[in-house]
Amino acid sequence: MATPIIHGPAYSTYTRTARLALEEKGVAYQLDEVDLLSGASQKPDHLARQPFGKVPAFTHDDLSLYETAAIARYADEAFPGPKLQPADVKRRARMTQIISIIDSYAYGSCIGKVVWQRVVTPLLGGKPDDKVVADAMPLVETSIAALEKAADPSGPFLCGPELSLADLHLAPVMDYFSQTPEGKKVLAGAPRLSRWWQAMGARPSVAKTRPKLG
Repeated sequence: MATPIIHGPAYSTYTRTARLALEEKGVAYQLDEVDLLSGASQKPDHLARQPFGKVPAFTHDDLSLYETAAIARYADEAFPGPKLQPADVKRRARMTQIISIIDSYAYGSCIGKVVWQRVVTPLLGGKPDDKVVADAMPLVETSIAALEKAADPSGPFLCGPELSLADLHLAPVMDYFSQTPEGKKVLAGAPRLSRWWQAMGARPSVAKTRPKLG
């Protein structure tokens, strides 16, 4: 069986989620760095794998996939190792809901607006736009409140006693967002997420895949 290949940059939250799924399954894989910032995702070889020019893409044997949720689910179901989807139907539905909240609301506001202005723009030599951040905050706050409510109060993971794809989807977002002033402030009012991230951030797979910026 061929080694799975993840095509995307290490700094991408979605690439990292795919990597985390394989790390947690104990599967060896190859990371093919596709640098979004240099325009590599728009080149023909990557567009052949991902026609929308996003990351990550994934290849394994004769299978070519894109969309992180599909890649992570494949990693869970195609390889041996700990199960990353709850057996209980209600917990599994909650997992899907949390992933959808991240994709539909939290990523765009927390990463696309706040983290981009506070972290990425300075790294690129620019000046953060405070208005972009301020305009994003209502959706940021709603997103974090929704995730706080959805998180299982008994923990330690988002969907209860076992790690799931929901945890792996949120961890890369939280790693960046929690480093911003806005992230620190919002998370101070979200005790479940704060406790979850304190434990999740120290997990070996999260530490191993943490990107080096700057």
